[in-house]
Amino acid sequence: MLEVASGPERVLIVGVQTDQYQDQKFMELMKEMHALTETAQGQVIQKIVQKMSRLDHRTGVGSGKLQEIKAQVEVENIDLVIFFNALTPSMNRAIEDELGVRVIDRVQLILDIFAMRANSREGKLQVSLAQYEYLLPRIGGKGKSLSRLGGGIGTRGPGETKLESDRRHIRSRINQIKKELVEVVAHRERTRLRRQSGREFNIGLVGYTNAGKSTLLTELTHSETYVQDQLFATLDPLTRQLTIKGHPVFTLTDTVGFIEELPTELIQAFKSTLEEIRYMDLLLHVVDASNPARDMHEETVLRILEDMDLKYVPILTVYNKRDLANENFVPILKPNVVISAKDHEDLEVLKEAIWTECIQTADYYTVTVLPEESDLLALYQQKTMVVSMEYDEEGQYYRISGYRRSHHRKED
Repeated sequence: MLEVASGPERVLIVGVQTDQYQDQKFMELMKEMHALTETAQGQVIQKIVQKMSRLDHRTGVGSGKLQEIKAQVEVENIDLVIFFNALTPSMNRAIEDELGVRVIDRVQLILDIFAMRANSREGKLQVSLAQYEYLLPRIGGKGKSLSRLGGGIGTRGPGETKLESDRRHIRSRINQIKKELVEVVAHRERTRLRRQSGREFNIGLVGYTNAGKSTLLTELTHSETYVQDQLFATLDPLTRQLTIKGHPVFTLTDTVGFIEELPTELIQAFKSTLEEIRYMDLLLHVVDASNPARDMHEETVLRILEDMDLKYVPILTVYNKRDLANENFVPILKPNVVISAKDHEDLEVLKEAIWTECIQTADYYTVTVLPEESDLLALYQQKTMVVSMEYDEEGQYYRISGYRRSHHRKED
């Protein structure tokens, strides 16, 4: 088993700017790599970048640059090299052989953070499955055992315990996890169907990682959730009841944060979690108004939603952290609200906007209820958005008008 020195691992980040990345975008993504590494509890000692039209087929970087990296590994006593670019199994092995230290890429780094953040049984199973499938082709060739998973960044999850190194064992674990996931996902589906069959308006929080979704969930619903200024602070979806204008007819669901070029492995692994978004009546697209890379974050989220074929779900953009934003900040996406999740008055503005957006897709109704039908009267008040309730003295009945969740959703 690999021995890992006490304290944070000393990390060198390598990024190759290929033709697919413009300067500004590449710079922002490299900043994000720094933040991701720190989230994984690593200490970034240095970054090395290179411009190439495409990755070198053997080692990703040019031979001269590889020697520069090797020299820095020795001089700076580097424990781990993390590549921004996705590495093939053969690239990974070739670079490790040359550098003499562990090498992982951005995909494995994100998988590692997900392993740290997963709390639910489903979340842990999903991450384990993604990690096993990612590692399977990377343990062959030279008879390397999974003892390389002994500790450090990129090793959490299934590598926490000593594992046999043969492929048959890994495939067996993959099949076992898939079977367990079928049961867990079926349970999630039953829960979702129960929620869908109810009268509540289902609202989903989506956005780039660390945009402030969990903070919004906590402040809007007065619930206790894990809130940290970290990437992927929330991994497991949480659903809480939301009350607006005295009506507890809304549910608010937090979801995993999106990220630029979300690895395919993770999209597949968390498909059932992301599917929650598909059945929402309204999406709150939370954007960090103070982030210099805001435009890139907006584009990333909208592109992922489009890839998931979710254009038909109404979206209200919530520009969060207005108190930290530049004074020249101008919101682009519409409809929108600009708020600080920590400001009570701002939250009331957001609730009003949610109410207005939900009305757009709701069914309007008018009914009469007799005074002795108190249970029915309470049901309308608790399960629909009542806008007026008048008592008719002559007819001796209540006339109630309001909006209720439509069960006929348009999916373009």
